Amino acid sequence: MIRVLVVDDHPLFRQGLAGMLTISDDMEIADAVGDAETAVRRCAELEPDVVLMDLNLPGMPGVEGIRQMAAQEHPPAVLVLTMVDDDDTVAAALQVGARGYLLKGAVQEEVLSAIRTVAAGGVVFGSGPAERALSGRQRYRADLTEREAQVLALVADGRSNNEIARELDLSLKTVQNHVSNVLTKLQVRDRTQAALRARGL
Repeated sequence: MIRVLVVDDHPLFRQGLAGMLTISDDMEIADAVGDAETAVRRCAELEPDVVLMDLNLPGMPGVEGIRQMAAQEHPPAVLVLTMVDDDDTVAAALQVGARGYLLKGAVQEEVLSAIRTVAAGGVVFGSGPAERALSGRQRYRADLTEREAQVLALVADGRSNNEIARELDLSLKTVQNHVSNVLTKLQVRDRTQAALRARGL
């Protein structure tokens, strides 16, 4: 069961998210709060698997809240759900520890799928950020093979190795080798950093 802490300062939207999670068989609400300071405190107390978090919050900025949660003993996977869609904000949120970034226009199934992805260790970019992630691969064409660029784009889109193998009709071992080569060529330590580099962040 994926335990989710919802953070949004709009009561109706917060209640709507909580209601959406209750209809999913594999998720439950840990709490729903309206500001980042309370979120940081409740995150330390409840140790949720995922924090679904807005950035435009009263008091402590959302990005600072993410940074503090990422530094906790049992850090959650933070999935940003916001109206803000500029590169600087996306970069700031991801660089302090967020594992995903969705816009509030996302449909219910996209949000639920993203929660499952970040809970499993993946990374997620919504349609706007994802499109930029895919276009960002172009700047690495000189270093990456065509296949490695395809793999990087799918990593940036939050796909697992198994999903990439199915989509590209490759063996799991081949995908693992491509991912390893991508990490080496981009000089990054993990998939999240590779996804950031794919976006030029």
